[in-house]
Amino acid sequence: MNVQRLSIPDVILITPHQYDDPRGCFFETYNQHRYREMGIDATFVQDNHSISHSKGIVRGLHCQLAPYAQGKLVRCTHGRIWDVAVDIRPGSATFGQWVTSELSAQNRAQLWIPPGFLHGFCTLTDGAEVQYKCTDFYNRDAERVIRWNSRELGITWPVSEQDALLSDKDQQAPDFAAVKDWSV
Repeated sequence: MNVQRLSIPDVILITPHQYDDPRGCFFETYNQHRYREMGIDATFVQDNHSISHSKGIVRGLHCQLAPYAQGKLVRCTHGRIWDVAVDIRPGSATFGQWVTSELSAQNRAQLWIPPGFLHGFCTLTDGAEVQYKCTDFYNRDAERVIRWNSRELGITWPVSEQDALLSDKDQQAPDFAAVKDWSV
């Protein structure tokens, strides 16, 4: 596997080695031993699958607070997405900073986002499918949302504000300043 630590070193881009032959290909999507060797010592308890019908759909920025904070291992199994992680760990040297990666069915890359991060993505193609493993179960009371285009963050998104397709929850989300009132 090709392992790349991003500008926030705890967020890791992982690209599995692919074995091709005339029939198709094979690659590992998860191997506990290999992931532990790269510093991901996580127990996954829930798998999620998101299907977005059109280009320009933005989902996020979402997280769950402790004790239900989730680490996520994210991959795109159909189409392409622009994946975003924002550090909201109190006292972190990279608090409020963000990283992005393009994940696609073609590059087969995965993004490890540890607990203590907001997560979101934008679809770059019609019919994008995203699958991700989580280290804790979904808990509605622990869920928090920040506006995807919060000025305080300045995230560079591949879609304009006018063209972004959002859920009601994401449209009504507060700006990043609300994080200071949370216990992460």
